[in-house]
Amino acid sequence: MTLTWSSPRIRTSDLGDGVLLARLADNEHGIFGRDDAPEFIRLIEHADRDPAVRAVILTGSHPDRFISHADLRWLQEDGAVIPPVPVAVTALVSRVARLLGRWPLTRGMARRTPMTGAIQLDHLHRTLLRMTTSSTIFVAALNGSALGLGAELSWACDLRLMADGEHFIGHPEVLLGFLPGAGGTQRMSRLVGAHRSALAILEGRPLPAAEALDIGAIDGIVPADELIDVAADRARNLAARTTDAIGAIKRAVHLGSAMPIEDGLQLERAEFLALLPRPAAQEIMLRYLRDTEENHELTLYQPGGYDAALDHGRATPVASEDGRHASETKKVTR
Repeated sequence: MTLTWSSPRIRTSDLGDGVLLARLADNEHGIFGRDDAPEFIRLIEHADRDPAVRAVILTGSHPDRFISHADLRWLQEDGAVIPPVPVAVTALVSRVARLLGRWPLTRGMARRTPMTGAIQLDHLHRTLLRMTTSSTIFVAALNGSALGLGAELSWACDLRLMADGEHFIGHPEVLLGFLPGAGGTQRMSRLVGAHRSALAILEGRPLPAAEALDIGAIDGIVPADELIDVAADRARNLAARTTDAIGAIKRAVHLGSAMPIEDGLQLERAEFLALLPRPAAQEIMLRYLRDTEENHELTLYQPGGYDAALDHGRATPVASEDGRHASETKKVTR
């Protein structure tokens, strides 16, 4: 099945095996603007809902940049219509924006009011949260530098790979008079730790690729001409796990880690109990038990067993009945 998705601002291509490549910020400077946000939101909603889409690779259209940063004209113009009020008031505004943004009718009514910026920001926040809880795998193929919103989009992905070169990633917002607004303070802190994140954001200092890899802000540095191929291979491998388990793990980790441990454990228990009776888990466990009985050894402890499981995305017998490797015989399905 060929994956099809069209957008006037995002170029997409089908890489096979349910992997969709999306090239963002197709403009001279590689910036992400007001008109890019709705298209990006639509892409993520499509990827989350379409069972044919197993993984999405996000990369940049600019030759040396993933996303430069958000369009400052967008931020300046939306900021100019907000009256100077205390944070307590803007906190209330953001809550109202969340309510208004839930339905197309109220979003349309608020479009020409000062609330429109807050509604769009809330919609973007909900979209990035959707990425971190979706059963679809999201990979950031950082073909170049990523600042501000570019970094924030990558923080919401499950995997971040950066092209080898003089590239960097981080948050310069303080140098422009404000703080990250699309989740940077929260997601970067969860990736690299609160102190290291706060210091980098306070300084406005980007992380060079090697440093970003060293502290866990990115997951690998790849030769530039191999970036998309490596990202696609990693995406296919992660997406080979059962769909239900992928979504449950992402929810338990990303939502649970922000809760008190008692609540996080409750979330984990709920997801665990919901998965055990699912057909995919039942089939895998029964095959594991049969294979163990036939070979007098646990599948994962048989020679090559763990490697086969990692390759295939599930703990299946090392060899099928005709002697071929399990990953060659069992089709991965959503």
